[in-house]
Amino acid sequence: MLKRLKRLSTEILHKNPWWEYRRDEYLHPDDSKGQFFYAHTKGAVFVIVERQGRILLLRQFRYLNQRESLEFVGGGMKEGMTHEQAAREELLEEAGFQSARLIPIGWFNPMNGASDEECYVFIAQELSAAEARPEVSEEFEPAWVTPEELDLLIARGEIWDGMTLAAYALYKNYSR
Repeated sequence: MLKRLKRLSTEILHKNPWWEYRRDEYLHPDDSKGQFFYAHTKGAVFVIVERQGRILLLRQFRYLNQRESLEFVGGGMKEGMTHEQAAREELLEEAGFQSARLIPIGWFNPMNGASDEECYVFIAQELSAAEARPEVSEEFEPAWVTPEELDLLIARGEIWDGMTLAAYALYKNYSR
């Protein structure tokens, strides 16, 4: 059985509204001390929107890569929200939908060597239209695709967002 590394202390090196950059001091299995640097977040949610055999992707510009990205609805958790509440808020904010049926299908950590973030994935069904309310830094262009078209977009490298790829893997393996 693998030995756990014992955390001795945590220091916040930088904090912003979305995440904290932390340094932990911990004990190695041989009792020597080590340091671990990572991003701490409140978590994230992704929502896979289904309607009439199609899945909603949102095209948006990603600053760090300076290019457009096709992604599922999603975003970071806000303080005090449940995963379902956050999923409903992101669905309304980014896509302009409310869902009468939100199905949790799993979770993943998108980069477990650099962040403690947990991303919870939902399927949204039984939709009703509402007014989208994107944040000032966000702009979305919807694209409704079939699962087959989504597979082709992935195969051609047109979907390169890791969280969308991981969420889609959970979706494809979800038993209905």
